[in-house]
Amino acid sequence: MAKKPRLFFQVILFMLIMVKSGDCIWLNLPKSGRKCVTEEIHNNVVVLADYVVISDVHIHPTPSITTKVTSPYGNVLHHKENATHGQFAFTTSEAGQYLVCFWADDPNQGGALSVNIDWKTGIAAKDWESVARREKIELEGAVEAIHDNLLYLKGSFRCTTMVLNALFPKEETNLDSGPVTLQE
Repeated sequence: MAKKPRLFFQVILFMLIMVKSGDCIWLNLPKSGRKCVTEEIHNNVVVLADYVVISDVHIHPTPSITTKVTSPYGNVLHHKENATHGQFAFTTSEAGQYLVCFWADDPNQGGALSVNIDWKTGIAAKDWESVARREKIELEGAVEAIHDNLLYLKGSFRCTTMVLNALFPKEETNLDSGPVTLQE
């Protein structure tokens, strides 16, 4: 029973080591125009990205940007205006180059802008914290079942001991103090 959860965690660890965990990208946005990033992604792949705008001249409030994500066939998957941060998530429905573009909402506001993008695809986009919580619940259930079985066995042992003590009087056998010893 204990080998199954251990094997599961070893498989997860191996997968995390072997699969790229995601990319963190910094983009410097021009005052006017767009800055885009593309990635070749297969069909039926989970994509998750967080982005945040950072003003290089540290003005407050942080200047806003527009973000647009499109599929290889031009379908808009995410579009957000006047954002200083955001997130997008989708499962690809077509294989090909997915395009993410960022641009400043007002070219005259503030100085240079940077965008930090934490981009994850496939297994890296999976919510491993919820998987760990679910596995912990399953393990707690297994521990409780083992505990119940041990209590049952302890009760069975007591019952067996009482039956043996009844069958063999104390002068012949002493089961309460260790191994059975027969008196001659």
